Amino acid sequence: MTDRTLYEWFRRTLHRSPDAVALEIQDRALTYRELDRRADAVAGGLVRAHGGAPRRVALLASRSLTAFAGYLAALRLGATVTPLNPTYPAQRNQSVCELAGVEALIVDDNGAPQLPVLGEGFTGTVLRLTDDETWALEPAGDLPPYATTPDDIAYVLFTSGSTGRPKGVPIRHRNLAPYIGHNIERFEVGPGCRISHTFDFTFDPSVFDVFVTWGAGATLVVPQRTELLKPVDYLVERGITHWFSVPSVVSVTAGLGNLPPGMATGLRYGIFIGEQLTYHQARLWRETAPNAVIENVYGPTELTVACTEFRLPRDPAAWPGTSNDTVPIGPVYDFLEHVVLDEEGRPASEGELCIRGSQRFDGYLDPADDNGRFLSYDPSSGAPAEVYQGEGGLTPAHYYRTGDRVRHENGTLVHLGRLDNQIKLRGYRIELGEIEAAVRRRPGVTDAVVVTVAGATETELVACYTGEEQRPADMMLWLRKQVPVHMVPRRFEHLAELPLNPNGKIDRPALRRTFDVRTGAA
Repeated sequence: MTDRTLYEWFRRTLHRSPDAVALEIQDRALTYRELDRRADAVAGGLVRAHGGAPRRVALLASRSLTAFAGYLAALRLGATVTPLNPTYPAQRNQSVCELAGVEALIVDDNGAPQLPVLGEGFTGTVLRLTDDETWALEPAGDLPPYATTPDDIAYVLFTSGSTGRPKGVPIRHRNLAPYIGHNIERFEVGPGCRISHTFDFTFDPSVFDVFVTWGAGATLVVPQRTELLKPVDYLVERGITHWFSVPSVVSVTAGLGNLPPGMATGLRYGIFIGEQLTYHQARLWRETAPNAVIENVYGPTELTVACTEFRLPRDPAAWPGTSNDTVPIGPVYDFLEHVVLDEEGRPASEGELCIRGSQRFDGYLDPADDNGRFLSYDPSSGAPAEVYQGEGGLTPAHYYRTGDRVRHENGTLVHLGRLDNQIKLRGYRIELGEIEAAVRRRPGVTDAVVVTVAGATETELVACYTGEEQRPADMMLWLRKQVPVHMVPRRFEHLAELPLNPNGKIDRPALRRTFDVRTGAA
């Protein structure tokens, strides 16, 4: 299992069950054999257009036959895949292509509107395909031999960077194999199972959607975005057995009145990731899908999708209480190693969660980003952990610092929040510093700080800035072209100056207290 690549997970099922349905998308249902032919055809088109097999392929496509066939095509050619989100600003996608060294770009109808901007600075190969063209393509039959190894990089995802520059996270096939194998077994995924697809390719839980599904011989059922506005209808009408999403879907759907109780009786598993799952959300989901197991999982991109898990007992009366009324994130996978360290780098019941093992990545695309993100720790020495600052090179013995604060409660782990200036909002990991950098680029702005406050229904971003006062609508529209929409603050507050604490640093807690709607201020 540990030596299987992403493409080999798919090929294994192809050989076992070629006529099973791999993908349901729009009005098409493709068997594993048919999807393999579409992927080979796209791979052939890419080789012809590029003059050989590209090493690094970006996928500017989403929720289309071209997107799924293109992903498999890139893997078939042994390329590293960099997903791009067609809803993100074109300038950001262009920057990601440059950072990843992309040589070829696969584009569907969703991504095509960005081509004029991307084309200004992109000198590689562009393969533009509609779904009808992807369906009609014939395999070339002259593809190069498959030669990918477990040590090769499967994909590079880009997370929000504190300097305003996205950070590239390369994940190798050997990091993915234990994750996929574990989750197939844990969630009893196999032929006949029908798996939801709620995550875009730029969000690494999509790896579960796609490759846990295909590795187990199940069917990936792709909704269009309008279907996700009423997820229960999608669950029931499409016969979904495994649901995987961020918890905020529950709150938003309930707020729209689209979470009727007792309807999703055929759902077997409800799995949540990306942010804290509250007990209120869990109870709402339990009422809607009374027969489903509810599982809360956690993990940063650097540890390959997820590395902890907690399964709620079927009887709500047996659900364990926690100090912050959130569902535990559970124990770390038993084949990974972890330690919880306090601020002095010593083991504690509460502190930063640090993990190493087979799912831990080997370092950021830019090695400079590794500094401060790893540490060495030897419990037998009695010495505190030593933070990695670039000396000596990373080794498998280094723990990755998640930046997440956890506490041991009743024999399991509870997530308490972030230690640094990074947050998760609606399932997306966001560096507030990247938003601040974008706001500072706005003409007339002198300085900026972005804080989170508790809104009426969810956490909100508030951008506080100095310099010339701006119309909030103008700021919002301008930022939409600089950062993804989930990173655009809903509120903009002009200040004469930013408050400082006694140490001369910007007093973020004071700003949060000022603009928190619960206080009735501002």
